[in-house]
Amino acid sequence: MEQAAEKRRNPALAWLKEIGIIVVVALLLSFLIKTFLFRAFYIPSTSMENTLEVNDRIFVNLLVPQPIGLERGDVVVFRDDLGWLPANGASNDGGNWFQQALTFVGLLPDSSEQHLVKRVIGIGGDRVVCCDADGRITVNGAALEEPYLHPESTNESQPFDVVVPDGKIWVMGDNRNHSADSREHRDEASGGFIDLDAVEGKAAVIAWPLDRMGVIGNYPEVFDTVPPAEGGGSAPANTPSERSEQEGAE
Repeated sequence: MEQAAEKRRNPALAWLKEIGIIVVVALLLSFLIKTFLFRAFYIPSTSMENTLEVNDRIFVNLLVPQPIGLERGDVVVFRDDLGWLPANGASNDGGNWFQQALTFVGLLPDSSEQHLVKRVIGIGGDRVVCCDADGRITVNGAALEEPYLHPESTNESQPFDVVVPDGKIWVMGDNRNHSADSREHRDEASGGFIDLDAVEGKAAVIAWPLDRMGVIGNYPEVFDTVPPAEGGGSAPANTPSERSEQEGAE
């Protein structure tokens, strides 16, 4: 009996117990953050250069588009519900137990899922046109000066004139010459529009590599001069009717 009492008072065992509790609490918090606040994705393609580069690791704010409204200029990650990507036929054994644990708590991306990452150019009711006489995209008649574009990007190769339905968004890559985005899928049943329901969240920060760590901007000044859509079209992010490429999101 005295030996059992002595064992319970063993400082090493008490220390290990405290460490175990801390680890469990940390894992639980990480899981909750992954589920409700942030989620990790990696970038496998050049479609968002130079904003996002190949092998960047990003964290996505899951509170957008609900309860925080989505805005023009936001970089969003969305599920490939429309089949824009080729089937993910690569084998995925989930890695070792440590990698699986990091994926479970949201510190590593889940490479088994198909996602894309693009910039929101038009929201519900917007008329988005390419291009004006200077090769610029216009939204509701306002020409966009887009500082986030890749230096070699050109818009004129894929002219279009669309009106975004409510509950949808029109998305484009920052590397316009190498992005199979909404423009590429205009002839499909979706018209190239993405349902708000498919949006996982807003890309918030680059977390890795360390020399690229920083906030991902949505450049609100680019869209400051955009007038309301004709007919009072409303922004779908605030009243959704429907809710960078693998996880990985291209």
